[in-house]
Amino acid sequence: MSNNIDTIVIAVFSAFVLAIGLLFARTGRNLKSFFAGGEAVPWFIGGLSLFMSFFSAGTFVAWGSIAYKHGWVAITIQWTMCIGALITGLYVAPRWKRTGALTAAEFIRERLGLPVQKTYIFIFTLVSVFIKGSVLYPVARLVSASLDLPLVPCTIGLGLFMIAYTAVGGLWAVMVTDILQFVVLCAAVFILLPLSFDRVGGLEGFTQNVPADFFNLLNGEYTIGFVAAFVIYHICYIGGNWTMVQRYTSVDSQKSARKVAFLFAGLYLISPVIWMLPPMIYKAINPALTGLDTENAYLMICKLVLPPGLLGLMLTGMYFSTSASANTALNVVSAVFTNDIYKGMVNPKATDKQLIRVARGSSWFFGLGMIGIALMVPAAGGIVEVVLSISAISGGPLLAPPLWALFSKRLDSKTTLWVTGIGLSVNLFFKILAPLLLDFKLSRGMETIVGVGLPLSLLLIFELWARSKNYVAAEYISYLETREQKRVDALLDVNPEEAVEIRRQNRFGLQVIAGALLFTAVMLFILSFLASSGAGITAGIAAVVLVSALIPFVASRNVGVETAQTH
Repeated sequence: MSNNIDTIVIAVFSAFVLAIGLLFARTGRNLKSFFAGGEAVPWFIGGLSLFMSFFSAGTFVAWGSIAYKHGWVAITIQWTMCIGALITGLYVAPRWKRTGALTAAEFIRERLGLPVQKTYIFIFTLVSVFIKGSVLYPVARLVSASLDLPLVPCTIGLGLFMIAYTAVGGLWAVMVTDILQFVVLCAAVFILLPLSFDRVGGLEGFTQNVPADFFNLLNGEYTIGFVAAFVIYHICYIGGNWTMVQRYTSVDSQKSARKVAFLFAGLYLISPVIWMLPPMIYKAINPALTGLDTENAYLMICKLVLPPGLLGLMLTGMYFSTSASANTALNVVSAVFTNDIYKGMVNPKATDKQLIRVARGSSWFFGLGMIGIALMVPAAGGIVEVVLSISAISGGPLLAPPLWALFSKRLDSKTTLWVTGIGLSVNLFFKILAPLLLDFKLSRGMETIVGVGLPLSLLLIFELWARSKNYVAAEYISYLETREQKRVDALLDVNPEEAVEIRRQNRFGLQVIAGALLFTAVMLFILSFLASSGAGITAGIAAVVLVSALIPFVASRNVGVETAQTH
């Protein structure tokens, strides 16, 4: 009976999310509206969406595994994301908005040239498909184990569903479901946490039944060097990853872009403590998990303490948080393919209808690739190994040069390709060849330090040399001319009708968010009546969600479509 209730909860929320995607099927009039929300997305929506895009199965499975094995250090590692977002908000996000580019790939083409863009598009697409495919696997594993469903069909089914509403609805569909996922996940965790403490015997029962070093800021292979390198890595990742950049370019101003990053930073200051406590508590209840079984710690504490229905809610939150990350990657990879390959190289005169058709088709193509990768994750050593290894190998070489180009007038295309090529080659050598040929393997900390530190060191050496020669890259001078021409074209290409449609789309998005929150509150109230424990907590959270629905509803009333029509 309990499995039936949980399955119904997952099915109802999934159908609701797909319906949201269908609601936005006709709002994508052109690339700017489909991929950038008309560059008028409210900053708080962009910030929450950025948070959920970053928040994936890694939180529950990878970081949950680390929290179970090593304790507080899982929180310490995630606090590096807060620091990275603060630096991004102060210096990087406004710069991205200032470029006027629709995608990071567009900026790379204008600033560093077409050969660099082609190289980066290939690497970025490959890396994105691998990383986001790998995070689909663990949530399929969670749902499969919880509902006694076969793993492979579960992975394929969840993957197809994930692709469907991204391909149909574009950025607004992704962002609206991001907000719904954020609310569902928060509701589930805030119900899970007190029930977990109650099961372990309160704070005293928790602290007395875990290892003595469980609350150390650093632990195991996660040393001060690893954490320091992770800070630098997350400055590069949050500031330069193409999926993150999309959130800075889709708002209306540089000030709003800064607020997007600051909201992300605030959420990542608080949320790691809340998210990581349940698997830490499970260590006190059952310390016997070993190997890849530690990746199930989050699921096991959920199955132990959550009553029927609320387990389904938690699984829904886990799945949707993972799909949020993968959906954002799908949207951006599709944007890059459509805007920078198809329109930029194949068919520059393509109509808006053709471009939207290509955008949706490419979402399906890359999404199916992600499903294929997800099915291969178990053979690669599990989610922790896959995600951290790919990040260490590709993060610095791929993200550091474009970020450097945002601030430097000296970096040129030739140097960019050399830095990227050397960084990737060295990282791949230490990750793959050194263990086989030399019987030597870098520690997790050194892997991250080399991966991020080497490209940054090479960029710094070149910058100092170029400054001593008073060298200015020809690509930079060309970029200034291109940016000025784009600014003039934007002023001349003012379309009042398009402005009205963008405002109408954004008002509609806010109204859908309000409706989604109302739907979630009703579902939580129903679950509170069915719950055998935690009924009061569930009803209280339902009331909070119901009140919070007023925020986007009021914001939608302030979007003046009629005013836009009169100008």
